[in-house]
Amino acid sequence: MTGTIRPGDPSTLGATVTDRGTNFAVSSGGDAVWLCLFDDAGAETRLALPGREVDVWHGFVEGVRAGTRYGFRVDGPFAPDRGLRYTPTKLLLDPYARRIVGGVEYCDAVLDHDVDAPEMPSTLDSAPFVPRSVVVDPLPPGPRRRPAVTAGPRRPASELVIYELHVRGFTMTHPDIPDDLRGTFAGLAHPAAIDYLCSLGVNAVELLPVHRSVAEPELVSHHLTNYWGYNTIGFFAPHNDYSAAERAGRGAETVAEFRDMVDALHEGGIEVILDVVYNHTAEGDGSGPTLCHRGLDNRAYYVLDPEDGSYVDTTGCRNSVAVTHPTTLRMVTDSLRYWVSLGVDGFRFDLAPTLARRGVEHDGGTFDPAATFLRVLGQDEILSRVRLIAEPWDVGRNDSHQLGAFGPEWGEWNDRYRDCVRDYWRSHEGMLAPLARRLTGSADVFGGRTHDPHIVDRRRAASVNYVTSHDGFTLRDLVSYDRKHNEANGFHNSDGTDDNRSWNCGAEGPASDPAIVALRRRQARAMLATLLLSAGTPMLLGGDERGRTQRGNNNPYCQDNEISWFDWTSGDENLIAFTRDLIALRHGHSALCRAAVARADTPDWFTPDGTAMTDDDWRNPRARALVWAVAPPESSGATRTLADNLFVVLFNGWWHGIDVTLAPHLAQHRWSVVVDTFAPDAPSTLVAERCHVRARSVVVLRSATS
Repeated sequence: MTGTIRPGDPSTLGATVTDRGTNFAVSSGGDAVWLCLFDDAGAETRLALPGREVDVWHGFVEGVRAGTRYGFRVDGPFAPDRGLRYTPTKLLLDPYARRIVGGVEYCDAVLDHDVDAPEMPSTLDSAPFVPRSVVVDPLPPGPRRRPAVTAGPRRPASELVIYELHVRGFTMTHPDIPDDLRGTFAGLAHPAAIDYLCSLGVNAVELLPVHRSVAEPELVSHHLTNYWGYNTIGFFAPHNDYSAAERAGRGAETVAEFRDMVDALHEGGIEVILDVVYNHTAEGDGSGPTLCHRGLDNRAYYVLDPEDGSYVDTTGCRNSVAVTHPTTLRMVTDSLRYWVSLGVDGFRFDLAPTLARRGVEHDGGTFDPAATFLRVLGQDEILSRVRLIAEPWDVGRNDSHQLGAFGPEWGEWNDRYRDCVRDYWRSHEGMLAPLARRLTGSADVFGGRTHDPHIVDRRRAASVNYVTSHDGFTLRDLVSYDRKHNEANGFHNSDGTDDNRSWNCGAEGPASDPAIVALRRRQARAMLATLLLSAGTPMLLGGDERGRTQRGNNNPYCQDNEISWFDWTSGDENLIAFTRDLIALRHGHSALCRAAVARADTPDWFTPDGTAMTDDDWRNPRARALVWAVAPPESSGATRTLADNLFVVLFNGWWHGIDVTLAPHLAQHRWSVVVDTFAPDAPSTLVAERCHVRARSVVVLRSATS
């Protein structure tokens, strides 16, 4: 291990390998920064970084090659009440590390303060108990590498069908994926995985977090882990548990494995969207471990209360990342660009309002639609061209719910859509008008706010529609449970929401009664049909098309086991075929692949007796049925040839069948039944002016001629 160091290059943060050695650069507000190098036996060599430009410390060490393990130590004042928490006894990760090895052993040594005197710094060395950063070689071209990475979506948002999945959960038990690849990026790149996705017709996957994360202390104490990954500690490093290369002792190939997975999905015509967690880190508040950012520059990386230096929490995770600070803003945008350089097509931002808050008040300040972070993304040469999706809420006490408040370049998870569709199909009263708004792209949310100059007209594709997601019940559980059953999480069923808007159809949990089983299947098909027929960008929870269950657990974030993994041996083949046909129908017709915001003259709505809906009809709390005439747009904006058929969609939320009479101008056409959620396998029939719609079902009619 070399012991010589000289000033390096501050312009590129992280560890940069050259022919002669490695340049190290890290941002810190401390008084001194040491580079800590570890040999194969774990012995530590400390080298003071000799160069400093503003708050970037740097040094070049000759002879240091890829594979070297390293970290930093920082000295400076320890005054928690002023937000200063420098403690040289803590070994710190490089925020820009491309690879991180080792885990956290929670003990007093990983805390930056004396347990008995929190105002005093800890004298215990954390090095034996915390992860290491690893120097990584520049990534060589891969076997599937395109000549150049082109940032930006491949297709309009209106043509997307997103499939939300967990890398490990999707592949862990797949019988056609080799054992050594299951649960990994290479497993998701396997032809068996990609062929399945392509067969469904989905053209984008949204991956639950793949950044390096660690489990929270309370989970470790219960012998559980943070399976979902929403506890990030490294924004540039892939999570080791998802690497077949790491598993095989070739950890240096992990980044290439991720890149090759992205390329393989692209070859299948599938975009890759990453769920990213830049709103908080795994360090928690002052009682949590010091692993990286806190020890480097607590006041730069976290939002702190100016009165006492405590952590402002708008995330529910004990801290909030300060993206308003130049150091942190640079780190986040550099991280995003790095993942784009690996081929990633877009990002879903967890708890996005936290990234756009103004002020440092104890409640996190106010949401600002023109916040610096949002403006930077909109102006960046690379990031302005990738797909951006917001989870438009956080847990701040001030204006936490911001659905519709993000700019025109953003898509947003639409929880109003989720709640409305669930409520309609569980027979809540007064749902026809809300259902119509959600079916047509939620123009009331995304059509613009004339009183707000920062919000402009939005395309209905901005509405990312979903009925289920990772957060909550699966579709099968939504129709099988009235209550959450989270006992396996170890918190006495206290975690997870109680607002499930679910209906068990007459029995809690698994049922053998044929009538209940049939009703549950009808309910699931009706909600899938509603989702895939709605204007906007539909998102399926991976496995819903197979009838995947989590046994009533609506918060399995800590369940790395059969509760969360796909069961590839027991999928509902009929439901898979039904989902595949619906997606194909959506892809193939311009009326179902719409882009423009609905206006007053479209679409057409009718009662089951063929009359136009009146205000009284819309306000009728007991009404359960609706007829929707869907015409193709004058210009679909599609990138491929689509059929221009007319459609009529019939919704029946009653407990009994109804006869629907088509309006006179619709009865002039001949119609074929292309979807019947009550009897999905029934042969297609022709309909003239009347159609029978059975109980709790959706029927879709397509014009027999253009």
